[in-house]
Amino acid sequence: MRVIAGTARSMPLKTIRGMDTRPTSDKTKETLFNVLQADVPECRFLDLFSGSGAIAIEALSRGADYAVLVEQNVKAAECIKENLTFTKMADRAEVHKCDVLTALHRLEGQKPFDIIFMDPPYNQELEKQVLEYLQNSSLADEYTVIVVEASMETDFSYLEEMGFHAYKQKQYKTSQHIFLQKM
Repeated sequence: MRVIAGTARSMPLKTIRGMDTRPTSDKTKETLFNVLQADVPECRFLDLFSGSGAIAIEALSRGADYAVLVEQNVKAAECIKENLTFTKMADRAEVHKCDVLTALHRLEGQKPFDIIFMDPPYNQELEKQVLEYLQNSSLADEYTVIVVEASMETDFSYLEEMGFHAYKQKQYKTSQHIFLQKM
């Protein structure tokens, strides 16, 4: 796994062994950032269920001002810190070693993030829990781009009743990205 573009282009990133994280493929990451390219420069980026930190590091490499990465797996969080240090981006990021809802509560009151990305474990409805929290949170406003990586089977029929508008969907072989904003 590597950084695709920007200041850290081609730098390799570590991941933890085993099935605790599911790294996003380079092709999927490239498609994601093609959609986000106009929003990334100078943004505040929130990466939930961060795994190796590759998505936030890609955003930082492409010009994001600051990133907050949330990962509860201790080994994965240490891996994120190593990747941030290796890519020389540790001074533009903070890592929260806790579950996502705890981190969101801790971050509450800050100005909204420009982009919120989440890649939760599939088919556990964790994305729904996060969106329930974000619907009344100061961390996302009507300009915040929220991206959910999910399995193809994930049901998003509840979005409008929660106050979210899905404006784009990218499908891959086994997963999808849903791009949302508050209505």
